[in-house]
Amino acid sequence: MKGSSSMNTHMGNIVIDNEVIAQYAGSVAIECFGIVGMAGVSVKDGLVRLLKMDSITRGINVSLNNNKLTLDFHVIVSYGVSILAVSDNLISNVKYKVEEFTGIEIEKINIFVEGVRVID
Repeated sequence: MKGSSSMNTHMGNIVIDNEVIAQYAGSVAIECFGIVGMAGVSVKDGLVRLLKMDSITRGINVSLNNNKLTLDFHVIVSYGVSILAVSDNLISNVKYKVEEFTGIEIEKINIFVEGVRVID
């Protein structure tokens, strides 16, 4: 996920590395009800695993089109929750907080549920 998102201000340009956006979006997402964490899918064997905090950005893809962000989240959800309710909550939280953080409008948030975990 190399790349950056930029905006012009009257003083000059602001460039935000996509990794920074992903890190922030990920920290917001994992605080959401029903989200166990971000998922990493191994290309080699197709196995899904829960990413640790320091590598959550591998479960998130950030792209910028026409000065608008698209975020893809690969998540693991808690067993027994409503995926629709969890997704709605994640989308509204992330949209609000990331737009406030970056000043860049979010056009789309895609959620890929890669797994389910029972939480003790």
